[in-house]
Amino acid sequence: MHTMSKQTRKGGGIQGPGSEERTLIYIPIIHTQADMGALREPIQRLKVKRLGRIGWERNVSLVDKLWAKIEQALEGLVLPYERVRLYQDGLPVCGHEAEIVAELATAGSRNHRLLLRLREKGATIMGTESSELLVEEYQLVKEAFASGNPQVACREEARRRALRDSLLKRRDQYIAERVNATLRIGETGLIFLGMLHSVAPWLEKDIRVIHPIHHPFSRGKKAL
Repeated sequence: MHTMSKQTRKGGGIQGPGSEERTLIYIPIIHTQADMGALREPIQRLKVKRLGRIGWERNVSLVDKLWAKIEQALEGLVLPYERVRLYQDGLPVCGHEAEIVAELATAGSRNHRLLLRLREKGATIMGTESSELLVEEYQLVKEAFASGNPQVACREEARRRALRDSLLKRRDQYIAERVNATLRIGETGLIFLGMLHSVAPWLEKDIRVIHPIHHPFSRGKKAL
């Protein structure tokens, strides 16, 4: 893996016109409330219940700071935007990617507002995930919220955890295969993925991965 080189900052480009490599800039993200769609309110209630109001507000502030850091880092990059592809956690391959991004941006998602700004510069928004796998995940999350009986919820948690782990692995494989198939020689990909994702094991060897931002949370201290 590579850290961000000086050439990626203002004053230089990632690749020259004749570059014969593929570059993937990996941006670790945390989803905001605006990204949650129909699950926005129940997730917020759960967070407040677990963290308390003050803890929840601190969590929101920390996530906002991460997004400010992401926006600042990307503002400092000089990219050949006509040769940049944008890959996004949770964005299905469906033919309506631009509409989904615009809808979430209107709902207040800083992530999707950023995608729109990058598209205005010439970047291409790519469908990134399997619709079927995303539906599986949605049903799994919905099922977790529907567990009203604490004893039943406890028994089911182990099963759901195993399903989540398996589902995340299948999602990561699909995302990596999507990047492998669509990122062309001489192009740069910007991929926005939550901290639990790990696509590197399935990326083709000629794809150079750059990490311009270190995630502020360890796996043991993640934002909810």
